[in-house]
Amino acid sequence: MATHSYTAIVEKEGDMYVSLCPELDVASQGMTVEEGMANLKEAVTLFFECADPNEDRRRLRMEIFVTRFDAAYG
Repeated sequence: MATHSYTAIVEKEGDMYVSLCPELDVASQGMTVEEGMANLKEAVTLFFECADPNEDRRRLRMEIFVTRFDAAYG
């Protein structure tokens, strides 16, 4: 089985941690950061096991840029 690296974005929402793989647009959640990450890994694995190969190619984004910026508010 091939292994690939993907991006994970984890953010706290209420009492949960929501995790997102932006390359595949797959998300999951957990009660801790670690649980959110483990659930995301499982969700991505299940996606590859179940998705049609054309779906893999259609959804995969190879260039993801994560950055921060300042914005005025208030």
